[in-house]
Amino acid sequence: MNIKISNPRTKIAGDIRITGSKSESNRLLLLQALYPQLKIENLSNSDDSEVMQKALTTDAAIADIHHAGTAMRFLTAFFATREGREVVLTGSERMTERPIKILVDALKQLGAEITYTQEEGYPPLRIHGKRLEKNKVSLQANVSSQYISALLLVAPKLPNGLELTLEGKITSVPYIKMTLALLNEIGVKTCFEGHVINVYPREEIAPATLTVESDWSSASYFYSIAALCEEGTEIALSAYKASSLQGDSVLTELYRSFGVETTFNGNTITLTKKEIKPSEPINFDLANAPDIAQTIAVTCFGLGWGCHLTGLHTLKIKETDRLEALKTELTKLGASIKVTDAELFLEPSTTIRENIAIPTYNDHRMAMAFAPLGLKVPIIIEEAEVVGKSYPDFWKDMEKLYFQIESL
Repeated sequence: MNIKISNPRTKIAGDIRITGSKSESNRLLLLQALYPQLKIENLSNSDDSEVMQKALTTDAAIADIHHAGTAMRFLTAFFATREGREVVLTGSERMTERPIKILVDALKQLGAEITYTQEEGYPPLRIHGKRLEKNKVSLQANVSSQYISALLLVAPKLPNGLELTLEGKITSVPYIKMTLALLNEIGVKTCFEGHVINVYPREEIAPATLTVESDWSSASYFYSIAALCEEGTEIALSAYKASSLQGDSVLTELYRSFGVETTFNGNTITLTKKEIKPSEPINFDLANAPDIAQTIAVTCFGLGWGCHLTGLHTLKIKETDRLEALKTELTKLGASIKVTDAELFLEPSTTIRENIAIPTYNDHRMAMAFAPLGLKVPIIIEEAEVVGKSYPDFWKDMEKLYFQIESL
């Protein structure tokens, strides 16, 4: 489904309730599979979480997780520890291009039995679940935090727990801390000192109910909308916590640079636009929150501002190569932009071309990051249904904020 999106308003008011965090939901779903006495409320209704839930509860010989990268990493570790279970873990064509070797090698250090059915280092994987007696493993610290979290999540069910040593500079620390905080919340003892993480074995937990906070990554698109609107815009979002486990909650600080103030009232945040002029190009290190890089780059372009974004090395192996995709699509819209393997440089500009079609590359964040530009010019989003991966109600919620959406 291709759509044209536009919004003639320059000032917006509205209330949106956002689905539970995909990151928290998928972690808790895996922990629930390990500890069935765990109950989850406000679970994400995203495609990724539905795929994760289905794979965790099926006895089928093949588990197909489509485009769900988090599910691929978490389930690789989960199935490796399921004694006596054999499964082929596969996904979409893009998934077979996303590396998994670092995680597989780490699991093999623990004694796992995993083979590649096609290309070495990439899915599909044939996994023979077994009891993993070893408890010490090391891997590079600058890899996707999902590799690290996958190991930490299964660790309490390993007979001897896990001692994980991270080598080099650690990136995406908030996601690692989220995983450890959720483990602590269900009664699992952990320790994170320096470059060593210990997770101690825990055979059973007390019955518990955990409520998933709404997704901060999804909130980012409304921060972008507020930034692109005039002073006086107010958008209320729920349900959020002032002390969030999610790294993308840094939005509350970063978007002050765009004149967007955040106030908390119970579980609701209100985004209020204040008038602001940039004194110099935006310069952010997003190593701990790479999923909001596309949103920020598009916000800057929509405002005519320049930016220099760093810490983006993990974007090369997402649903698409997000840096190259950003460069291609922003250039079509009139931007002057350069990217490297880990950085993005955007020059200030005053031109935004109308009615440009933006391919989404099977990447939900491409669709949602570019959508706010409809405040500036009519824009076409191709394969708009891709948003279901993390935020199925996105287009309905955009209509609540007076965006006009026309099917093409």
